[in-house]
Amino acid sequence: MLQPVSVAQKHLSDYASIVGRPLIDEIRERAQRLAGKRILHVSATAFGGGVSEILYTLVPLMIDAGLDCEWHVIYGREEFFNATKLMHNALQGSPDGLDDEQWETWLRFNEINAHDLSSDWDVCIVHDPQPAALASLVPDRASHWVWRCHIDLSAPNESTLGRLVPYLEPYEAAVFHMPQYVPAGIDGRAHIVPPAIDPLAPKNMAFSPEDAVYICQQFGIDVDRPLLCQVSRFDPWKDPLGVIDAYRIVKEQMPDVQLALVGSMATDDPEGWDYFNATVAHADGDPDIHILNNLNNVGAIEVNAFQSHCDVVIQKSTREGFGLTVTEAIWKARPFIGGAVGGIPLQVSDGVTGFLVSNIQECAQRSLEILSDPGLGRRLGLAGKESARRRFLTPRLLRDWLELFEGLAI
Repeated sequence: MLQPVSVAQKHLSDYASIVGRPLIDEIRERAQRLAGKRILHVSATAFGGGVSEILYTLVPLMIDAGLDCEWHVIYGREEFFNATKLMHNALQGSPDGLDDEQWETWLRFNEINAHDLSSDWDVCIVHDPQPAALASLVPDRASHWVWRCHIDLSAPNESTLGRLVPYLEPYEAAVFHMPQYVPAGIDGRAHIVPPAIDPLAPKNMAFSPEDAVYICQQFGIDVDRPLLCQVSRFDPWKDPLGVIDAYRIVKEQMPDVQLALVGSMATDDPEGWDYFNATVAHADGDPDIHILNNLNNVGAIEVNAFQSHCDVVIQKSTREGFGLTVTEAIWKARPFIGGAVGGIPLQVSDGVTGFLVSNIQECAQRSLEILSDPGLGRRLGLAGKESARRRFLTPRLLRDWLELFEGLAI
């Protein structure tokens, strides 16, 4: 069978004081009607990205609600993940698609994983394009199949999308972050379900200012000077080079400013190391630019510390499926600046819960405004936190999944 992922125990009751008792009661009522149903999540990796972060909370909460839920990870080698990274970029608009050999590699590894997929599931939820062929290869392994797309399909490479869509036909439902991401060919099977963060996870739990200061100091941050921070993968769509350029404009007027670029290196992202190295080169040895990843002992607690302490959180994406790092930042009541793309405007009301920008100069100007006016930063941060509490925490996501399952009549 595929590799099962072990998850910790989580309890819905622990979230009641955050999201409110009515939502928890609704979840319990819906889950009672689905008690014992067998649910399988299949994804490409167990760490290093937003999908795995969601599942580490969603799966145990499904279990606590009374579902028989598991999470399995597919097998892949470097040539497979190289192909799927190309596919991911092409589906988000890159002109470079897969050649025939790479498509054959993708299908071959899907066939290997299909052979090892266990059976008798009421619902099998396949996350993203990497294992998307499973439903067409072994449709009898589950009574119902759902494809969960976590990427921005609003302006895809049409050739790549055209070759993928036939493999999506067996799925009874397909779930997207936003209506704009639903491609032609999905017909009436599309469901819109934004993702969410776990407010009780180490990355998002309440952190004292003293603890955040202590941790940031361990990585060379001068905690008495202003800090800009972007937390994301090292990926061209996240534009870390543009963030460095914006920081340099800010530094011309505020020489004390520092920048932290904090990211994780995922097993299904071989391109990440190339872009990490490009980011280091672009920083050109500036001692006030701190470029960190999970191999520098930067884990969930450290990310929390950087997001909780910094003066401005940036997510200057040029394409973005949703942007869980945006949700994390505004949940911590930090003033936020993000690219006006993908799922970021869904989360951020410009000038109310943060700022949306379209270029390097706007990013720098908004950073200067926040750094010059702490009251503005506080207002943006508090409004952002309340918006995240109401809309983007995991219990709401669980409720949406239960509603979808009921619609499938499982």
